[in-house]
Amino acid sequence: MEINLPEVLLEVQGAFETYEKALVTNDVATLDRLFRDAPETLRYGATENLYGAQAIRAFRHGRSPKNLERTIRKVVITTYGRDFATANMEFQRAGENAIGRQSQTWVRFAEGWRVVAAHVSFLVGSG
Repeated sequence: MEINLPEVLLEVQGAFETYEKALVTNDVATLDRLFRDAPETLRYGATENLYGAQAIRAFRHGRSPKNLERTIRKVVITTYGRDFATANMEFQRAGENAIGRQSQTWVRFAEGWRVVAAHVSFLVGSG
C-alpha cells in the first residue's frame, strides 16, 4: 500500500481545508455535505455522541454559531492508498487555554471525499 501519494494527499488536504473553513464560518450545508450521509457515520464531540448522519445534521443545525473560530496548532493528514485517509489536528480557541483535538476518518466515495468518523476532545489539564 502506498502512503501519502502526493496527488491523493493534496485532495484530502483540500477537503480538510474546505471543512475547516465551513466549520469556523458555520456553513452548515457544506459541513453536512462533507459527512457521509449514512447511518454508520459517527461523530463524538466534546459533549455529545452522535450516531448517524441525521443526528450529526440535527446537532449542527441546533448549535450556536458563536465562538467557532480557532487557531490550528498542528495538522497531520495521512493517506493510505487512493481511497482512505486520516486527518488529526490540535487547535485552540481565542481566550482559552485548553488544547482541542480533532480526528477525522475520510473515505473516497463516488461523490468524493467524505468523513465517516470524527472525534473532538480537549486535552485534560491543558487549561
